[in-house]
Amino acid sequence: MRITKADRVGRPTGPWKVFALVATAQFMVVLDTAIINVALPVIKRDLDFGDSTIQWVVTAYVLAFGGFLLLGGRLADLLDRRRTLLMGMAGFTVVSLLIGVNSSVPLLIVLRGLQGLAAAVMSPAALSTVLTQFPEGHERSRALGFWSMVATGGAAVGLLLGGVLTQYGWRWNFFINVPVGVIVLALVPRLVPDHRPGSRDRRGLPDAPGAVLATAGLMAGVFAFSQAPEWGWANPLTLICFAACVILLAAFVFNERRAADPLVDLGIFTIRNVSGANGMMATVFAGNLGMFFLLTLYMQDIEHYSAIRTGLAFLPFPVILGLVSTRMAGLVRRFGFRRFLIMGPVLVIIGMLWVSFLPVHGSYAVHVLPGLLVMPLGYGMSFAPMYAAATAGTPQRFAGVTSGLIATSQQAGGALGLAVISGTAGTVTASLTHDALPQALTSGYNVAMAVAAGITAIAGLLAALVIRTPRRADTPVEPSIPGPSPQPASTRS
Repeated sequence: MRITKADRVGRPTGPWKVFALVATAQFMVVLDTAIINVALPVIKRDLDFGDSTIQWVVTAYVLAFGGFLLLGGRLADLLDRRRTLLMGMAGFTVVSLLIGVNSSVPLLIVLRGLQGLAAAVMSPAALSTVLTQFPEGHERSRALGFWSMVATGGAAVGLLLGGVLTQYGWRWNFFINVPVGVIVLALVPRLVPDHRPGSRDRRGLPDAPGAVLATAGLMAGVFAFSQAPEWGWANPLTLICFAACVILLAAFVFNERRAADPLVDLGIFTIRNVSGANGMMATVFAGNLGMFFLLTLYMQDIEHYSAIRTGLAFLPFPVILGLVSTRMAGLVRRFGFRRFLIMGPVLVIIGMLWVSFLPVHGSYAVHVLPGLLVMPLGYGMSFAPMYAAATAGTPQRFAGVTSGLIATSQQAGGALGLAVISGTAGTVTASLTHDALPQALTSGYNVAMAVAAGITAIAGLLAALVIRTPRRADTPVEPSIPGPSPQPASTRS
């Protein structure tokens, strides 16, 4: 009997093989959010970056990533998850190569933005593929536990790997993506199932005006927070940027209410767990990205750690995070996710407050390590339950946009948090003109780390006041999304 192409497309692939492949793609995305942190001082010296512009090597990537994730998720739903994943991975690989051979400061920032755009196309397709491979229940909880380890642990591993690669030149932090990308591109057509949207889902192109308004609004907000320490918080230019942010995001909401095929149906926010989990993700990751940024600067600029020593100093973080994250599926199934979403941020806050008393010429074992032992416990408790709360009970055909929404909250929160936290550090440092520079910088880092802890506290409040763990008999509130109704959640995950 002759095997047709359709037969090969329909042949099932083990879900964990698919998971391993798409998790590799996601790991690359997260890795490039953090891997560059350790190399920033080297890039600054090599390309002669100014102090006010070096942050944009990180921010350009995170902002483009967060700004276009909703569009990427909608593309995955409307076109084909496998095709969207391939498009994003191809763009990510090519741009990584171009960054590695580039020597221009403006072009590097532009290319980092394009790399974030490619990541925004790839990431929702990867997560939505996981959601469609694992039905709600214990197996999906396990998969999301491993996924959260990839999503958060990738940032910590990125610091270690970035330290190693920077020893051979900062460009290797981008060249490393090329062979991995080529391998993933070769394996995706073989392993990832074909997803052909039904006639209900083929309603035309995604909402381009919505994507433009959302991205422009986020960019205006991040730019305002980034420049406020230099311009002044009451400067007319700063206020104009904040006003533009509010107006553009309000226009986005208005557009989504009127669009025939919106980027995201706002009715999905009537599910309180979706709203609460996305708010938690934004605030937790805002503190997370800011924390890594500050500690990296402290270790290299104040304590004069080398890039590889900085990476090794962060090694306990991914180890503990991995141990906790992979055990969360059974715990969530037994106890529900709400209590972990409350306890997790509390532990993160304790760790952040510990490292908000850093001295000049401090001891790693006393002043840094305890925080790096406590914070991953909290993150490990938080991320898998947040993914579970944000995705449980939603229609499978909207897996892409749901995935894009939670990932948007993560990356947009990270971009805004990094701008606020780094801006706070800069403002405090600039005000301490009577202190020596190392002392002024350290004081700025300490105040900014306390701000990161305060932002994370918002996540704990959302968990306590908004998140609810559904019982088996509960039927989730359905969003006003056209098409078949979502299936009731059958587990506590």
